[in-house]
Amino acid sequence: MTHPDLYFISMAARLLDLHPQTLRKYERLGLVRPTRTIGSMRVYTEDELERLRLIKYLVDEAGVNLAGVQRLLEIAEAVQRIQPLIKEGRPESRRRIATEIQKIAEMAGL
Repeated sequence: MTHPDLYFISMAARLLDLHPQTLRKYERLGLVRPTRTIGSMRVYTEDELERLRLIKYLVDEAGVNLAGVQRLLEIAEAVQRIQPLIKEGRPESRRRIATEIQKIAEMAGL
């Protein structure tokens, strides 16, 4: 059985060229959810590092503030929930798709 690569906050910060305090701030805002060791140390997976790379890009390159980043991530997660429902194509999926689309519209302020 293989285990995903796990990174403590210091290594994750170094890999991402971010300060550990920035990672703690992102966690407080709910942008990332690192797991904790028994000693309460933050541990980041490769998926979380990818999410942090996206956040860093949105903030540094695209000029999006953290509230906007939070909103964009929520929208992206809603889209990910919709995609399998669309592929199913079952009639009962339509209501769930409509609900998710309504959530996206509300998040986008529409």
